[in-house]
Amino acid sequence: MTNVAQQRVLRTAIPGPRSTELHARKAAAVSAGVGVGLPVYVERAEGGILVDVDGNQLIDFGAGIAVTSVGHAAPRVVERVQAQVADFTHTCFMVTPYEEYLEVCEALAEVTPGDHEKRSALFNSGAEAVENAVKIARSYTGRDAVIAFDHAYHGRTNLTMALTAKNMPYKHRFGPFAGEVYRAPMSYPFRWPGGPADCAKESFEAFTSMVHAQVGEDNTAAVILEPIQGEGGFIVPAPGFVKQVADWCAEHGILFIADEVQTGFCRTGDWFASEHEGVVPDLITTAKGMAGGLPLAAVTGRADVMDSIHAGGLGGTYGGNPVACAAALGAIETMRSDDLCTRAKQVESIFLPRLRALAERFPQIGDIRGRGAMLAIELVNGAGDITPNPALTAAVNKACHAEGLVTLTCGTYGNVFRFLPPLVASEELLSEGLDIFEAAFAAAAG
Repeated sequence: MTNVAQQRVLRTAIPGPRSTELHARKAAAVSAGVGVGLPVYVERAEGGILVDVDGNQLIDFGAGIAVTSVGHAAPRVVERVQAQVADFTHTCFMVTPYEEYLEVCEALAEVTPGDHEKRSALFNSGAEAVENAVKIARSYTGRDAVIAFDHAYHGRTNLTMALTAKNMPYKHRFGPFAGEVYRAPMSYPFRWPGGPADCAKESFEAFTSMVHAQVGEDNTAAVILEPIQGEGGFIVPAPGFVKQVADWCAEHGILFIADEVQTGFCRTGDWFASEHEGVVPDLITTAKGMAGGLPLAAVTGRADVMDSIHAGGLGGTYGGNPVACAAALGAIETMRSDDLCTRAKQVESIFLPRLRALAERFPQIGDIRGRGAMLAIELVNGAGDITPNPALTAAVNKACHAEGLVTLTCGTYGNVFRFLPPLVASEELLSEGLDIFEAAFAAAAG
């Protein structure tokens, strides 16, 4: 494996000439519907650095949207993947199974919340996991309705687009969507009409009132919730809200599905974000950070729920691919041996003081939120005006890219910066990235 120095290097403009050439080829060969945030074409990567085809080395504050949490080309992942590729790449677990699938499911039973008996099924993507969790919940309960929340993001399949809240670019002109999906107000302290102090109580009351009046508890199969919302803006619910929702679900025989596709696997400082309030979901969906960059997802849940499905009801040709399973075992081993939960908290301790100091200088930073290495700032007009400011967000993002820092935005209103560095990135690399971000913000905000 080529060793990549963990430092930023700019040899050309960003993007460089070779990337520009490749991007022209993209326009001629790839659907325009596949967007690109930063058109630099990556040649190799390691740790917290991306190396593009022009020889530039970029600091990565996105980790492939929370996927390469263990770092790019993590040694244990690479070693296990290389060994597995040499053995075999596919049989289809439903035709002739293999031990690696079992090992991943056994590991999921150990690391997911709760000490109850669990079962898992493996899939290819977060959206596929969510779709199957809903199938399982409907089958188990004999009910149809599913409750999702404002600002939610659960995927791009037809059912998961129905669960997802944001129209553009995810849902626009792609309907009609799957039915029996209902949306409740999200506990969003920064924008709650009654203010953050009353958000937990009032948002829970709004949620239960909506379900009771519009759906009916006895008609509801599941409530699906991201413990910290991802694409919707890294919205952290008011303290106690997630626990209240989970307890209410238990009271009414409704399954609580925690969508931990983005929050899972040490990202928030716990193995899973549900653990922060001691919540034990009936079903939990995972993907992204689980397999160090290879496509793998899972639904893990109570044994009685997962075993209620008829044989053949769950599966798929590629679900639990052996190479992806090998990658997951290497990634989970890395998380355990390197204590990446603690490392995520250390990342938080590096970022938060810097972001708070920046917010003191610039009133356009309306809110700072998140946990561990899943942090965000929401940009507004400032000076008491919390109108979303997507223009400033885009300008800062563009300036960061030009200086070799890979940054991501998100949010229903396009006004949130999210920080998702690989958990193994060095303090020096994180500090340099923050230097670049602060300079870009100061220049754009004036």
